[in-house]
Amino acid sequence: MTENSFKDKTILLTAGPTHEPIDPVRFIGNHSTGKMGYALAECFAARGAKVQLVSGPVNIKAESQSINITPVTTADEMYAAVKQLAPKADIIVYAAAVADYRPKMVADKKIKKSGDELTIELVKNVDIAAALGKEKKEGQFSVGFALETHNESANAREKLQKKNLDMIVLNSLNDPGAGFKHDTNKVTIIEKDATTAFELKQKTEVAEDIVNLIWERTHG
Repeated sequence: MTENSFKDKTILLTAGPTHEPIDPVRFIGNHSTGKMGYALAECFAARGAKVQLVSGPVNIKAESQSINITPVTTADEMYAAVKQLAPKADIIVYAAAVADYRPKMVADKKIKKSGDELTIELVKNVDIAAALGKEKKEGQFSVGFALETHNESANAREKLQKKNLDMIVLNSLNDPGAGFKHDTNKVTIIEKDATTAFELKQKTEVAEDIVNLIWERTHG
């Protein structure tokens, strides 16, 4: 692969967490740092691609001038941005850790402490990859991520099929050094008829492995 391997290709990437507000000062979120998604964005850009990065709240800045960032906060905002950008994308990579649920009602003022319990009713967020998978255009290549704690391969394969993905990147919280809050990751890339496992590596190196395999599948 060369610096121009993805020249004239548009890559749409999601990265980071989403924050679902409870009131003006609190939210439901997760531990995603966005490091994996941003590493992928930099890797694609270094290979000549135009990168559209839809990013949740992170403390990272993109270095490449070829990366255009659309900042979002909630799952609904991320879905709206991705839906708008998806038709022009050649490759879509869903690397964000999108919250599965959000509060049904968001208080307009800070909820004051009262009593020993607080009940918050949650409603399901849209599954962005699944929703866009139903609108996937011919020739578009899509990649999902699955962070699992049990039945890892079976759960990932189910997502691969249900979300109409071409490949899914599986990592397990059972592997030391993998998942959130680390600069390293250990992934297994699952496709319909292939499984490729990698050792624990820096996330920048993991990004290269993923991008290399995407190139092989789209240019092979």
